[in-house]
Order: sequence, then C-alpha cells, then structure tokens
Amino acid sequence: MSKLNATMEAVTARVIERSKPGRAAYLDLIARQRDAGVNRPILSCGNLAHGFAASGEDKAAIRGGKAMNIGIISAYNDMLSAHQPYGRYPEQMKIFAREVGATAQVAGSTPAMCDGVTQGQDSMELSLFSRDVIAMSTAVGLSHGMFESIAMLGICDKIVPGLLIGALRFGHLPTILIPAGPMPSGLANKEKQRVRQLYAEGKVGRAELLDAEAASYHGAGTCTFYGTANSNQMMMEVMGLHIPGAAFINPGTKLRTELTRAAVHRLAEIGWEGDDYRPLGLCVDEKAIINACAGLLATGGSTNHALHIPAIARAAGIMIDWEDLDQLSSVVPLIARVYPNGSGDVNHFHAAGGMGYVIRELLDAGLLHRDIMTVAADDLTAYGQEPVLQDEQLSWREAPAVTADESMLRPPSNPFSPDGGMRLVTGNLGRATFKTSAVDPARWTIEAPVRVFHDQNDALAAFKAGELDRDVIVVIRFQGPAANGMPELHKLTPPLGVLQDKGFKVALVTDGRMSGASGKVPAAIHLSPEAARGGAIAKLQDGDVVRLCANDGALNVLVDEAEWAGRMAVPMPSDHVGTGRELFAMMRNGSDEAEKGGSAMLAAAGL
Repeated sequence: MSKLNATMEAVTARVIERSKPGRAAYLDLIARQRDAGVNRPILSCGNLAHGFAASGEDKAAIRGGKAMNIGIISAYNDMLSAHQPYGRYPEQMKIFAREVGATAQVAGSTPAMCDGVTQGQDSMELSLFSRDVIAMSTAVGLSHGMFESIAMLGICDKIVPGLLIGALRFGHLPTILIPAGPMPSGLANKEKQRVRQLYAEGKVGRAELLDAEAASYHGAGTCTFYGTANSNQMMMEVMGLHIPGAAFINPGTKLRTELTRAAVHRLAEIGWEGDDYRPLGLCVDEKAIINACAGLLATGGSTNHALHIPAIARAAGIMIDWEDLDQLSSVVPLIARVYPNGSGDVNHFHAAGGMGYVIRELLDAGLLHRDIMTVAADDLTAYGQEPVLQDEQLSWREAPAVTADESMLRPPSNPFSPDGGMRLVTGNLGRATFKTSAVDPARWTIEAPVRVFHDQNDALAAFKAGELDRDVIVVIRFQGPAANGMPELHKLTPPLGVLQDKGFKVALVTDGRMSGASGKVPAAIHLSPEAARGGAIAKLQDGDVVRLCANDGALNVLVDEAEWAGRMAVPMPSDHVGTGRELFAMMRNGSDEAEKGGSAMLAAAGL
C-alpha cells in the first residue's frame, strides 16, 4: 500500500488541528441528535399519523416502525436537463426499498437552478445564494423526523453542495447521493467554442449560435463539459458518498437503474439499527474533504469549488482555506484533460477509464486518503473499480490498467502537468484564485493596464466598440457575494478569448466568479476582500498597471505606495432589484467572504 504523500499528510494534519473545536462540537451534535433528536420513536400519535397518512401500501410498515424509512430529498424539475430524469425516481425507489423490507418517502424538494439558463442574466445573481436555500430546504424536509436514512437526488452546480450542507446538519443519518448521469455527447466542444467566438466577433448570427448550442445541450442528463456539475459527481466519488462508479453512467440505461437500486438497498443496510451504521457526519471528515480537494486538482475541476468545499466543510465542523488548496495543488498532478481543459467531454473521459481509473491511480500514488468511511465499503479501495452488468446483474470489475486515451487521461507518473493548476495569488489587491490548468503557461504572467467595469455587459459593449483591442487586464468589480450575490461572469469568456487570439496580453481580475467552464484566458477570480467590503479592487482606476503571476503567486497593482494609500475607494452601485433579487438582500448583507464560502446562512449560524 502506497505511503500518503508528505505534503498531503501535512495539510491534513493542519486542517485537523485547526478544526478541533468545531469538529468536536459537530460530533457532539450528531451524537445527541442520534440519541435525543426528533425521530419516529418519539413522535406523538398525531405526529406519526400525519407522517404516514398518504403512504399507501407502505402505511402499515411505516406505522409499525419496524422497517427503515428512507427520506428522499429531490431537486427534480423538468426544465433542468440534468434533473429531468429524477421525475420517476421516487416511485422506482419505493419499489427498490420494499425489495429489502424498507420503505421510502419523498421528504422534501429543493430548488434546482440552472446556471446554463441564467448565465449572463439578472437572475444569475440568485445562483450562489440558491445553495443556502437548498440547504435550508433540505433541513426543512428532514426536520419531520420520519426517516432513518437519506437518499439525495441532485447533480448540478449549487445543488449538491446545498444538499450536503443541509444533510450534514442531520449527520447522524446515513446518506447516499444518487446521480442521474450525463447526457450523451452532442456537438463537439471545439466546434461549439468556435461558433461562440465567431458570434462574439459578429461573424455568425443568433440563429447559427442557437443551432450550435442546441446541438450541444440536446437531451436529458448533465451537460457534458467538465464544469461544476460534473466536478460535483467526481467529488462524491472521491469522498465515498456514491455507490462506486455511479457518477458518469448515462440516464435511461439499465446500468443506471441498477446503480440506483443498489443505493437504495445499501441505505437499508447502513442504518442505525444494524451493525454497519455509517452516518454522513462520520463519512464526511477531514480526510474526505482533503480527498475532494485532491480529486478537484487532479481532474482540473471547477473553480466554483474553491467556494463550495469550504462551505461543505464548515457544515461538518471542518475549517479549510485556499492556502490548503494551494499547497495540495503543488503536489497533486493534473491527470485528466476534459473540456474545457481538453477536447473530449465526460463521456469520453468515462470511456478512457473514468473515475475508477483516477481513484485507483491516485490511491496508488499516495494522493488520496484510502482510510475513510465510505457508504459502500470500509475504505476507498472499492471506488477504484467500475460498475458493469453481467448476466443483467450489477457487479464491479477492476478499472482499466491502462488509460484508453492518453490525450484525456494519464497516470500520475506521466501527468499533463506536475501540479493541479489551482493557485492562490496574493498581494496588495487581496487574495484570489487562478486556475492555471486550462491556461498556456506562457500566459501565467500578465502585466498590463487595467480597464475597470462594474458590470460585465459594460465590458462586452467596450469589446464590441474596439476599446479593448490592446494589452489589457479587464477588471469587473462589485461582483462579490455582498455586492450582488457573486454571479458567474461566463459571458466574458468568448470576447476575452478573441482578444487573446489576436495576440494581445489579456487577463481578468474580479471579485466575482467564472463558470466551471472558464477556459484559456488567465483570470484572478473570487478576489477577497471584495469591493463591497472595502477591498482594494474598489480603488483601482483605468490605466493602473496590474501584475498577475501564477508562477510566484502574486497579484499587485503597481502604483506608488503613497498615492495608493491616499486613494479613496469608489462607492458601491445601487442595490439590484427585480427578478426576485430584492428578496435576497439579507443574504447579500450577511454573507461572508469567498474563501469561507460566501454564505450568510453559515455565518449567522456561527459555523
């Protein structure tokens, strides 16, 4: 068995030490909730009767209290392609539960916001805060105390983090996340990217662009690029919260159905009445959180998880920060290139070896914690296998010994890059995240005058007017959680790519987010402190020279110190209203910094 990498061991030890008070309090909480919290045995007759009144053929079993009752938290809607398959899951899962003498009920539903639909729209300002709404919705569903375990139906961006945060506050309950899988591959990603840039340059029209987008996003299932949604699925595997190998099996297949059946059956085995009790709060420990970071780095996953991982960790009493992520990035090699970091999508990644290959190789290289409690087995070894059907029965086999496509997936001994490509950059402008894995190393250092905007649409207008046809660092400020909810700035990717392709030195600096599909343009994102909280980015002026360097981890404005000290920050633009944004004022007002997760809910709870 390979020895754990020394840096990973040191970072883990640091996180454990830092988290001692919070983790101890959390473990005490879930122990008390298990013994004295709200659960079926203590419900009054009136409480219980309400809980099983409409349960049909499961009524007698739920009333009798002898069968485990699985609470289903579903983020189903049929507007979101990734979640459309979940519509029929609850009825199927009730049948699967009866097969092993258990029952299942839909405990509650949560929102499932699609960033693909809201990207670049005013409604995108609700996106990050939807994570907290999902966590609270999860808590509301589970608060009825009718359940001995949890099945969570969710896949995309803020949804999996929100589900986990909510469920972790009920961490005495065993929990399995059940994905629905990615849609089959559509239009090649390189072609989609080409059409987007042509549209940004005005060389094709809206009809051609819509044709390309519709050919890419064409059916039920998760979008196939390696953004936040598919990074979520990767993380659930390396944390041991899926049935092994469940992440990237397409919807509507028998293998997909059998993995869902296996999850329901497993939930009936790991409840608190049996001898294999596996509560979520013990599965999600410091080592599992470090595994999530390592998997993110090794596969070139979404920068959004620089916010979500700290938020998930806090819900379990664990404190992790960007310095931990930066240290891990220095030793975890990049072994996968999935679009937008490469040409193939997650279906090609899965065919090349997928998560089974990645986990086995990282375990063998000492780059994942093997000794974590998973929902499936005593450690993570089982996740180095892949699920298959043999004689119509679900089984697992060893992942391929050799990757089927070295342009997409490689062993740690021959990586695409020796580091994980997510750097912390710091300086007199603050602290920010720089994802280098998709950026040509020749562009890791950019020094240029800035052009400052308060809205990405103003930057697009300047691009169309030719005002950015030069070496430039585009600054978009007042985009943090406290300012406007920290929307993704994905609309900037095509025009900045056009400028870069023209030969200009181009970068982005922002206190906002980029999509999990951010690409080839160097970007310092999540800049903290944000402008709305007095961050230095609020003092920048057009023409100031900024130096962004991933090589030495620097982000500085090159202005005389005396002048900089005397410069006043510009005031924040007026509050945003419309599209429901005014209802989220309390979240903007109470949110903490991006490095902690950008959450008003966790801040107010003292977590």
